[in-house]
Amino acid sequence: MYSFTEELFSEKEREILLSHFTNTDKSIFAIITPKQVDRGALMSRYSRSDKSMRRIFLDEFANNPNRGDEFYKRVLLEYGDDSVAELGEAQVAIESVSNIAAKNIEDQRIGLSYLEKSSRYVSFDKKNNGQYKYLKERKIMNSNYADMYLEVCNYAFDIYSKNLETMQKFIMEREPIDNFQFYDSISKHDIYFNNLKESDDIKSAQRVYKSTIKAKSLDLLRGLLPASTLTNLGITGNGRAFEYLLTRLSASNLSEMNVLSDQLYEELNLIIPSFVYRAKNQYGISMQNYLKNTKDIILKMAKEYLSHITINSNLNYLNLIFYEDNFEAEVKIASSILFEQAAGHTLTKITEFVRSLPIEDRHKIIRAYTSLRTNRRQRPGRAYEMIEYTFEMLTNFGMFRDLHRHRILTLERQLLSTKHGYDMPKEISDLGILNDFKDCMYKCNEVFEILVKDYPEEAQYVVNFAYRYPFFIKLNLREATHMIELRTVPQGHPDYRYICQEIFKKIRDVHPLLSQGIKFVDLNDYNLERLSSEKNIEKKKREIR
Repeated sequence: MYSFTEELFSEKEREILLSHFTNTDKSIFAIITPKQVDRGALMSRYSRSDKSMRRIFLDEFANNPNRGDEFYKRVLLEYGDDSVAELGEAQVAIESVSNIAAKNIEDQRIGLSYLEKSSRYVSFDKKNNGQYKYLKERKIMNSNYADMYLEVCNYAFDIYSKNLETMQKFIMEREPIDNFQFYDSISKHDIYFNNLKESDDIKSAQRVYKSTIKAKSLDLLRGLLPASTLTNLGITGNGRAFEYLLTRLSASNLSEMNVLSDQLYEELNLIIPSFVYRAKNQYGISMQNYLKNTKDIILKMAKEYLSHITINSNLNYLNLIFYEDNFEAEVKIASSILFEQAAGHTLTKITEFVRSLPIEDRHKIIRAYTSLRTNRRQRPGRAYEMIEYTFEMLTNFGMFRDLHRHRILTLERQLLSTKHGYDMPKEISDLGILNDFKDCMYKCNEVFEILVKDYPEEAQYVVNFAYRYPFFIKLNLREATHMIELRTVPQGHPDYRYICQEIFKKIRDVHPLLSQGIKFVDLNDYNLERLSSEKNIEKKKREIR
């Protein structure tokens, strides 16, 4: 490959360019000009010119410090070319938002990537100025229900907090450290009785064990947390996605979302102003009205048409609603597998041919496609995207939060409620805190039923993670393979491990051969899910040290 460019620059031009590009004489270079808006404008202008990018910069940007802003205002506002807004990027942190707001933000799958504070590695028992960290929802706090709201949220946090240490001791007694071999150089006796306190191996083993016990305890108790629990988000995304996020938040009926929209806009306006400009102007207001009015119309229709239907609180945890006939699914997959390497042949002709093949030949093609996979990161190709499944779920809200992060699927959900009961880990009863857990669920349900009459959306904030939540997902076989193999690894939370194991079984029932391509599903159960993972992490740390 050539490593030079035929374009020549003067000494003065090279001096200017080196402040904005990594080199002046190679055909591959990085853009390092400091202004985000200029980098994006350069990329967009580049696609509409026969000049090189560095020449465009010298001719149009170098002597005009406002060139990038002017370019975007013209392209976005005058021409309406939304795609150029994807050339501006930002990274923001959003702290102390409720889990309701976090899930609303994360509903947006395209153009944004998220990191969120974990409920299995971070405990939520800490107080700030003597108060637990949950949202004091504005409308409720200004109503006659304020005291009731505060009391029930504090009660949920009290039950959660007072049992953290007790739960860890209980798990340690049930799964003592001498049940596990950490390193060949240490005997179980040495670890258990802590006779070799100065040994690095002993300390390392103890760190692994304590981290595992803590994660398990937090997993078991997180169902007590109300949806008002505050969390932190990190978001990386492009300007177009942020613009739509701001619009959605502004169109929400929840005050928290409206405030977040204003605050997020204020910060993005400091770093990528041209990319989010329309979110608050006439264009943005029009989009907000469209979203609000559409929601209102569908809400009225849902009440009109569905009011006579009885709510079924005895739904199965998981139902496979829509899927393709097994023969048709195999034909689609096999035809798509052959298509990429079938130069000159149309998919129509290939499909006709595959339909006529004996079953053993069709199966031979499908098996070959995944036969060389040696780990879950070696994912099947795009042929696996040809068929789809729709699953109706009724999982606890905590589990929903974990599955919600998968972006390459369609997910639709309802408002959080207490209508479908709740899940309770067996360990809650074993520890002897069954009454506390049930009392917490009862009190939160009682307050929810009162609030929902006047505040149907704000009432969500008092619903605990343990309450079951109806939603559905539509995903193709390729994404299903990724989700199943990732979410059934031993260190996964037992709730979502179970649901993904069941998803696999449903797919296996209707498409037995295709399911064989999901090679790294783990159908086992584990008492201490994080143990193996924590051991691997500690091993890597030891190697670095």
